[in-house]
Amino acid sequence: MEANEAGELQEHAEHGAHDSSMRPVAFTMSLLAVLVAITTVLGHRTHTEAVLDQNKATDQWNQYQARKIRSYETSLAQDLLTVMTASDKDKADKVAKGYADHQKKWNDDLKEDSEKAEGLETKVEQAEARADRFDLGEALLEIALVTASITLLTRNRIYWLLGLAFGVAGVLSAGSVLLLH
Repeated sequence: MEANEAGELQEHAEHGAHDSSMRPVAFTMSLLAVLVAITTVLGHRTHTEAVLDQNKATDQWNQYQARKIRSYETSLAQDLLTVMTASDKDKADKVAKGYADHQKKWNDDLKEDSEKAEGLETKVEQAEARADRFDLGEALLEIALVTASITLLTRNRIYWLLGLAFGVAGVLSAGSVLLLH
């Protein structure tokens, strides 16, 4: 919600607040505006968290890929050593054993890198699911605020009740983030 829209709604609320029968509506609108602001901030932070986690996952997959390439190149060098005739067979065997030791370590590192990257991707999916709930909650709370403000214009309390229903749905949607694991 834009600042000028919130200001206009507040102006309508203040105007309607002079009529004592509309004070609960004005109070509800103020409360809904606060809930919209809180939900918006939480949603933005959650989206940012998802982007940062995605960057970490990408970096982790890049590290995995670099190690995979290094492992493949070492494997090629090792294969070449086994088919070449060397003037110093002991030295060639020692180099080939060194390559084999590197391969074993890198295979363990590759598995670890893959697990870390997959864990980060899981965090991204979880953050995106939370962000979606906050976005839905924000939209419902904004609808609630606008619907409740119609009460001030029409003096028909059915809009206030409808706004309250949308507000409850928005709070439940945003609050359902706590149920996600």
